[in-house]
Amino acid sequence: MAGRILAFWFLCLLGCSFAGAQEDVPIISGGAGFLSSTQGGTNVLQPVLAPVLSVPLGDRWLIESRADLREVYFQNGPGGSYSNEGFATLEYLQLDYNANSHLTITAGRFLTPFNIYNERITPIWISKLQDAPYVASIGTGQGYSDGLMLRGNVVSTNDFAINYEGYFSVASTINKLTSQRGTGGRVSVFIPHTRLELGTSYRRTLEGTRFNSEGADLTWEPYQAPIQIRGEWARSQSGFGYWIQASYRLSQIKGDSSLIGRLEPVFRIQQFFRSEAVPNDGLPTTNAQQPTFGLNYYLPHEVRLNASYGRQLMANATNTNVWDFGITYRFLFPAWPGASR
Repeated sequence: MAGRILAFWFLCLLGCSFAGAQEDVPIISGGAGFLSSTQGGTNVLQPVLAPVLSVPLGDRWLIESRADLREVYFQNGPGGSYSNEGFATLEYLQLDYNANSHLTITAGRFLTPFNIYNERITPIWISKLQDAPYVASIGTGQGYSDGLMLRGNVVSTNDFAINYEGYFSVASTINKLTSQRGTGGRVSVFIPHTRLELGTSYRRTLEGTRFNSEGADLTWEPYQAPIQIRGEWARSQSGFGYWIQASYRLSQIKGDSSLIGRLEPVFRIQQFFRSEAVPNDGLPTTNAQQPTFGLNYYLPHEVRLNASYGRQLMANATNTNVWDFGITYRFLFPAWPGASR
């Protein structure tokens, strides 16, 4: 199954690239890694390949796609044997038309724009902690949407910029291209002088039981120090919750290429409060909270080591330790030699 998805991804989009101007060289990027997680004494191992393809077609058109290919090895209880299953996901396959700075039109399969985690932080080479936050599934319609999206800049000055995203997705049951019918969007304000961004999101699910999801997000990366603070709040019929995460690259100590300057501590706290039982919503079945502390170490040639420890505390359930370790490699190269304009 993974091989068929990769072949589809590569052949279809590479074929599109030959239809465009030869000087517009497609770019292949993405990441590869090995992830391991131990929770309650049970191990899960995952080799992962996540390729990204960008195919420019002239000055205004762009084809983008990302796939996630992984083999998951599940341990059958502490000290038990392993079983494995392959997963292949076509995360997006979209055609973008850049009309102007105020409007980009996207058609196809895209990441649902709700808060910041789903669109910006999910790739294994970007996320600073291996596990997704509890509320990451709220408002995303299983993460992916098939339909039409508009995005752009409403106004931009030296003091602030207002950006928007709006979309409509159709219902799809096609294998590897599933999508829920829904509509929604996100509006954000970015303040350049402080590098602070505040956003708010909304989604109306129009399939099955109709319900609303609301969210808010924050990103702050001050100029004065290599600190990054991110957080989200989200609510749906299932319940509500939040996460906030801070990371600090120790590059101010002897530079980012020094032994200690390559180190980045990370801390995240999160909580979820269950309102009602909703099957298959991807959320904790009861009230839950988890503090997590991690360390990233950036090696040369885009290689990163990651380790973290968290304590999952759940109401009316057994509390467990969560240990994660991973190694990731970020790659980027043109599909063939050429001069990109």
